[in-house]
Amino acid sequence: MTEPVSRETPPLVEKLYPRAAVRLAAYAELLATEGTLRGLIGPREVPRLWDRHLLNCAVLERLVPEESTVADIGTGAGLPGIVLALVRPDLHVSLVEPLLRRTTFLQEAVESLGLENATVVRARAEELPPASYDVVTSRAVAPLGKLAGWCLPLCVEGGLMLAMKGSSVEEELDASERELEALGAELWHIHQLGVDELAQPTTVVSIVAGRAAGGSRHGRRGR
Repeated sequence: MTEPVSRETPPLVEKLYPRAAVRLAAYAELLATEGTLRGLIGPREVPRLWDRHLLNCAVLERLVPEESTVADIGTGAGLPGIVLALVRPDLHVSLVEPLLRRTTFLQEAVESLGLENATVVRARAEELPPASYDVVTSRAVAPLGKLAGWCLPLCVEGGLMLAMKGSSVEEELDASERELEALGAELWHIHQLGVDELAQPTTVVSIVAGRAAGGSRHGRRGR
């Protein structure tokens, strides 16, 4: 039997995203129930949905410019795409996912949560029109070099690719530099978000899309 997600919204959610707290809680409940029944969330992840998934994704919004069009590639159960749409009503988020059972869940979630700024797109990244989005996000989808090949072409010139990554991000970035340069990436940074708030900060690689080859490496850490 799946352990239920806490019915109490963590105080940090109320502090950071008071206007979205009620719908974030509804989404957490949806992930803990239908999400696990359909195999989109592992049962062991349910007790840590808030810390490891929802809040972890929510702080990504700090890197997204206002009024952006966002494509969340391989969104799965809607992470981080649905969370971004909930905490940032100024964004329009395309939830991009090729698998039918996932897009079915996503459509039900969008309707249940009353998300007017999110659209479910059943497609692979390669099938989307190029240069169509201000920001392209992803979470645990593929190695950085391969991921950039899918995501950067979707960004408008000067747009932003945001890839949520793990502890090996430095090595992954080092191994991907040539691919990033070949794709015309102009700048890339590693950010640590929520350092003073989350038990496990969110690690994100941000890459600025451009046409000219020859990226510049910036190893700054942002909060």
